[in-house]
Amino acid sequence: MRCHRLALGLGFCLVLGTALCVLWVYVENWLPFSYVPYYLPCPEIFNMKLQYRGQKPFQPVAPSQYPQPKLLEQRYTHFVQHFLESAERFFMRGYRVRYYIFTDDLEAIPRVPLGPGRLLSIVPIQKHSRWEEISTRRMETISQHIAQRAHQEVDYLFCVGVDMVFRNPWGPETLGDLVAAIHPGYYAMPRQQFPYERRHVSTAFVADTEGDFYYGGAVFGGRVDRVYEFTRGCHMAILADKANGIMAAWQEESHLNRRFISHKPSKVLSPEYLWDDRKPRPPSLKLIRFSALDKNTNWLRS
Repeated sequence: MRCHRLALGLGFCLVLGTALCVLWVYVENWLPFSYVPYYLPCPEIFNMKLQYRGQKPFQPVAPSQYPQPKLLEQRYTHFVQHFLESAERFFMRGYRVRYYIFTDDLEAIPRVPLGPGRLLSIVPIQKHSRWEEISTRRMETISQHIAQRAHQEVDYLFCVGVDMVFRNPWGPETLGDLVAAIHPGYYAMPRQQFPYERRHVSTAFVADTEGDFYYGGAVFGGRVDRVYEFTRGCHMAILADKANGIMAAWQEESHLNRRFISHKPSKVLSPEYLWDDRKPRPPSLKLIRFSALDKNTNWLRS
């Protein structure tokens, strides 16, 4: 009798275990996830990079160029003043900050008054005629800047888009070894709808079973040595694709997402740190700290 009970018990456990495994696979692969926005910092969209200094005095930065439509190419310098003024109001208040602005038009960068302990450096870069070239060169530009200069000046570095604006306080809660930000367009979508590179021939290839979130290229960062390794790795992968005549679906953002799968971020920022003004704000998003501007705003057209 005892043997029968034991066999029955083991059989029940086996059936229950199998059912739970099947349920987990179903939930993981088919149900859309929701992400409550309460996390921290993030990559870039055109021409800026930010950096931060330890826990004590600090030094964020703001430079690096990124892809944009030809129509707006000559207007991106118009974003700089708006960006810096909002950063002075909300970004790392009470800390030392260093902004790095990467540009091929030094004369177009406005001189914005900065607070005590906050510095601005303008870094000249080569001019490229095609936005695809600007995009694929971004990781190279950042890694070279770290190797040549930034590693001597800052402990933390963040890369963000210049066509964005700070709307609420952004503080040291965003610091980490390697930081990623969830893309505002895909935070509530199932993994199967993420725009990963799906071609096996690309080094940015992501299988259907891989990936946690789809990360935005407009905000990423972390400790300066980790950001160097990350951007250097992305650049090498981009070069490998280029040698084979391949361009990933979303240029460097595709490579960024591929690398964040194999090199997990130590901190993930919710969409409140990377929003898009063209999108309606969902009820779950109580606060927007940093967002991409609507390019049709009157101040930009004027």
